[in-house]
Amino acid sequence: MSKTVLHKAASRGVANHGWLHSKHTFSFANYHHPERVHFGVLRVLNDDTVAAGMGFGTHPHDNMEIISIPLEGDLEHKDSMGNVTVIKKGDVQIMSAGTGITHSEYNKNKDSEVKFLQIWIFPEKRNIPPRYDQITLNEIDRKNKLLEIVSPDKDSSGVWINQQAWFYLTKLDQGVKIDYQVKKSGNGVYAFVLAGSFTIHSIELNERDGLGIWEVENFEIVANSANAEVLIMDVPMLLE
Repeated sequence: MSKTVLHKAASRGVANHGWLHSKHTFSFANYHHPERVHFGVLRVLNDDTVAAGMGFGTHPHDNMEIISIPLEGDLEHKDSMGNVTVIKKGDVQIMSAGTGITHSEYNKNKDSEVKFLQIWIFPEKRNIPPRYDQITLNEIDRKNKLLEIVSPDKDSSGVWINQQAWFYLTKLDQGVKIDYQVKKSGNGVYAFVLAGSFTIHSIELNERDGLGIWEVENFEIVANSANAEVLIMDVPMLLE
């Protein structure tokens, strides 16, 4: 019997620091909800808006897989490995913190906000060498089909992650249906709606709603509106 947990957009934790407005699906910083600490190895799902010219100063991470998906604007990244890059809508960034890394993230633009998803995944192996990668996606590749953007396969077209996790983006026309097959036994799926509305596993979802599904092999994704977009995160449910 499948299990589900629904997190409506309005139920998320909110942090407003002036320069940063963040909505937390799971417990983060000063927001703590005992029933919303993680979904399997998915530890953090933050929906961040950073004011013009502002950002996160240099800070450390270790033993965490950190994925950033820009939704609007340009985000400049600098890290202790010497990477200086800008990520924008259509890009996906992975930072495998491993034994330790420091980095900063700033809104490169002085006249517009930057919006991005910050996602943390517990790693499969601890204390590996830190690593950075990013890719640029072609939006047409997710039109009415699943586009793999993260996987544990180093040879895939997406970014490689140190975990048995797969992420997909899809943008569907109204009425289009996709049958999703869970990638690995013991994995669950967390679906996060970026735009529009869906019925996923017979549950209705609107923009920024999140739905966790586990103990299931497959389920149906149906777009209820035009240009409906959803992020699918297929992750192990057991923390090892």
